[in-house]
Formats: sequence, structure tokens, C-alpha cells
Amino acid sequence: MTPRPVFQIEVGGRTVALGTHTLIMGVLNVTPDSFSDGGHFIEPRRAIQHGVELARQGADWIDVGGESTRPGSQPLDGEEELRRVLPVIRGLRRELPDVPISIDTTKASVAEQALEAGANILNDISGLRFDPRLGDVARHARAPLILMHLRGRPETMQRLPFAREIWSSVTSGLETCIRRALAAGVKRSQIILDPGLGFGKSRRQNYEILAGLPRLQRFHLPLLIGASRKSFVRAIVAGEGLAPKQTARPGARHGSREMGPDHSSLDRRNEPATDPLALSAGDAAAVTAAILGGAHIVRVHDPKFVLPAVRIADTLHAALR
Repeated sequence: MTPRPVFQIEVGGRTVALGTHTLIMGVLNVTPDSFSDGGHFIEPRRAIQHGVELARQGADWIDVGGESTRPGSQPLDGEEELRRVLPVIRGLRRELPDVPISIDTTKASVAEQALEAGANILNDISGLRFDPRLGDVARHARAPLILMHLRGRPETMQRLPFAREIWSSVTSGLETCIRRALAAGVKRSQIILDPGLGFGKSRRQNYEILAGLPRLQRFHLPLLIGASRKSFVRAIVAGEGLAPKQTARPGARHGSREMGPDHSSLDRRNEPATDPLALSAGDAAAVTAAILGGAHIVRVHDPKFVLPAVRIADTLHAALR
């Protein structure tokens, strides 16, 4: 465990310190098909109520997403995405005037209208790869921009061969994301990095990233980690264990950096049944590991279950100062 650096970021016209304590980002999926809670909050009134409840439970930020990015999901039309998220963002802004709202989107058109509706933060799982214009939106609005590492696309990411050297893939990918953002005029002080747990990684690779998070301090940027309810947590909680390291896929070229796909992570149909309380404990353990590894923000579905773990991990960081 190493000390966590502190950063200053502008959110909605206010300066926020990242690193003095961990911020909890509450997940609000306004989708019919997300891997964990798809369909639960597709109706705007219920979604707004849930967002208010997330804040009551301890969420510092609310992350609103209208397009599922689970493995195998298909791209969504921008108009439909807007139809889902705009009423929710407007309602949350009325009910929670001081709580920062993040829009989880890869589309500049959605990001722009979400900011106009009351969002403060842009969360792009593609790292500006799907729609580089999103960087222009972030620059113009002076909004924080979360850049995530993603190999492939959600519809294929768990079926394609995985990187043989995951740290080379993550670090080079994030470097490219940062360059895109800076080229668009986004201030470096407004960038947050996410290594993308569960997005185009094998089960073992997700744990390699979680165990090695201090390596990402090389970027001198705040880190966001999202492990909540994901299949690599679910599998370990269910007692499946960690699969052995995979070798290059049969027929791969000499020196290939890819290995065969891990089909155990494809979608919920292939995941083990997990007791909800046990899964919450697993999420809390993953959150603790992330914070001790240097995460500044943790993205979770159940703030109330992870809040005690966040407090303990933050106290351990405080003990180092």
C-alpha cells in the first residue's frame, strides 16, 4: 500500500479534491438490458427515485447510463439513448441540486444534451475512440472527462482474443486516450482514468489489474475503478477460483500478444448463481482492494453495502499520512 496522491478537479464550477477521501459513484442504469439491473429503472420516475436513494445511501456522484455495455450488447441509437436519460437527468437535478451527475455515453450528441439537462461529468467507456467529438464537448463545457480502457467493442469484447500482456495493453491504451483528450483541448487536470475492469479482459487479467493498480500512478491522474457486480467478482464469490494463465491461442503467430477468449465471462447466462449478500461482500472486498491500490473513485450499485469498506480503507490511507 502506497500513499494516494491528491488531485483538484473542477466539477460544476466547484473545486473538488480527489484523494483526501474516496468518492462513491452510484450506478443508475436506465436500460432494459444492463447486466445487473437492466429494466429495473427504465421508467423515469423510478429511476429518479433510485438516484435519490443512491445519494441517501452515500453516493457522492450519480452515473446515469442509457445504453447497456454488457458483453454482447448491441449499439443503441442516439435518439433512443437521449429519450431514456434526459428526463432522468433533469429530474435528478431538481431533486439533488448539489450532487454531481455523470452521463455514461460514448456519443458527443448525447453528452452535449445531457450537460444542458444538468449533468456535470462525462464518462466515456471508449476513451474517445467511438466518437472523438466527445472531447470537444468536454473542452467546451469544462467538464471532467473519464477515459476508460476498452479492447474491442461491448458486443465482441469477451469473444475476441485477449491481450497476452494486459499491462502493456492497458498502459498503451490509456496513453492513447490521454493524447486524444489533450489534442481536443481537454485540460489534463480534468481527466480521470479507468482501466476498464471487465471490458475485454479475462477473469485473471481483471485481478492482475486490481492487484497492480499502483502502476497506474505513472500517469499522475486520478483513478476510477468499477468492479461492482461484475462476472469476475461474482465467479470468485461463488467459489470458482482463479483460472490458470492462458497461453497464446492455437495457430497464433510467433510473438503474438493475444490469447484465446475466456468464454466464462460472456454474459449473465454463463455466470454462477450468487447469493446477493455474498456478492455485496465480494463487491466490498473489491472496493477495498481498489482503494488500497490508489483508486480515488469507486463505481458501485449499492453504496450502503460498500460504505463501511470505503471508510475502513480511507482510514488506512489516513494512517499513512
